[in-house]
Amino acid sequence: MFVSDLSLDDFRSYERLVLSLEPGPTAFVGANGQGKTNLVEAIGYLASLSSHRAGADTALVRRAAPGMEQPAGSVLRAKAVHGQRPSVLEIEIIAGKANRARLNRGSCRPRDLLGVLRAVIFAPEDLALVRGEPGLRRRLLDDLVVTLRPSLAGVRAEHDKILAQRASLLKSARAARSSTASMLATLEVWDAQLAAAAARLIAARIEVITRLRPWVEAAYHAVADGRGQARMAYRSSLLITEGAAEPDPRDEGAWLAGEADLGEAATTAARLEAAMAGLHSREIDRGANLVGAHRDDLDLFIGDLPARGYASHGEQWSLALALRLGSYEMLRHDVEAYGGDGEPVLILDDVFASLDERRRQALVTMVAGAQQVLLTAAVDEDIPGELTGARFRVEDGEVSRV
Repeated sequence: MFVSDLSLDDFRSYERLVLSLEPGPTAFVGANGQGKTNLVEAIGYLASLSSHRAGADTALVRRAAPGMEQPAGSVLRAKAVHGQRPSVLEIEIIAGKANRARLNRGSCRPRDLLGVLRAVIFAPEDLALVRGEPGLRRRLLDDLVVTLRPSLAGVRAEHDKILAQRASLLKSARAARSSTASMLATLEVWDAQLAAAAARLIAARIEVITRLRPWVEAAYHAVADGRGQARMAYRSSLLITEGAAEPDPRDEGAWLAGEADLGEAATTAARLEAAMAGLHSREIDRGANLVGAHRDDLDLFIGDLPARGYASHGEQWSLALALRLGSYEMLRHDVEAYGGDGEPVLILDDVFASLDERRRQALVTMVAGAQQVLLTAAVDEDIPGELTGARFRVEDGEVSRV
């Protein structure tokens, strides 16, 4: 799979841009703030309907200069080629309104674009996958869930909606300083709905982890030159609420068994509903949802020690890189979706300047054969010679081929 054409209207720093691309490595080179990351961000957005840099879509609409009319929205278009089958994706980001989408010139829901174009982005911010808060790792898993099974985008959205509505009810009960029979009955209805959606999301995450685990372990072994072993385990708030111990890297069998138990959505939903019922009083006291998919985490280890807090800076970089490369390899070998030919576009956003020579070389070795690699760098020297290919200069929002 590769992107052959990209068109942007009023996206980030670009008022108008039309760009032709080709398979193999393509580098966008320019000083910081010139617009090179905006290009790969647009492709990532078309693939995932989210930005790896911004939390709100409104930040993606170009800001007009003082005295000029502010654009109402942005339009992103790309032609993705898979085998001999091209697909044209278009999404219109409208400030303050629901986005609109088109696929092959026909109107569709934005989430119908998911899975048409696949992309994996590695950026310096990904170090936070190891160092940062659980929400970042949950997003990694959920993004992969939707990439593998686009139909689950609706489950993810429904889960988040129900979670917010149940939280609102709990906050109201807390403010009232009492829980009436009517309020408890309403809460039980939300329990059932949230448990059902969360169980499906958890089961999908477990599937992703099971498939991803060997690829991450192999990628870390390559990037870290065989020094240490990367391990990952699903930390379930349900299991901990039920009395299970937190994942222990020295007892792999125990946490693998726990993950397996969560893979059956119907059983997990019943267990979640029971756990929520037992937590009603505490949840009302705190005005918050205390158990479910939104409280889970992906525990990362180097050997027998947690990567967060114990791993060195270099080990954390290697692990962050392994998570993205493992995701790329997992998707590339996704037989169910594309018969084993679902290789995603690989985007490396200004990463080579952050890596030491050994990790740079390991990364180059692993990605040199990718069907399409899009790289950004501040200077030409940051582009490894092994990834020679098309090169574009980006300066003040203008893109020109070198």
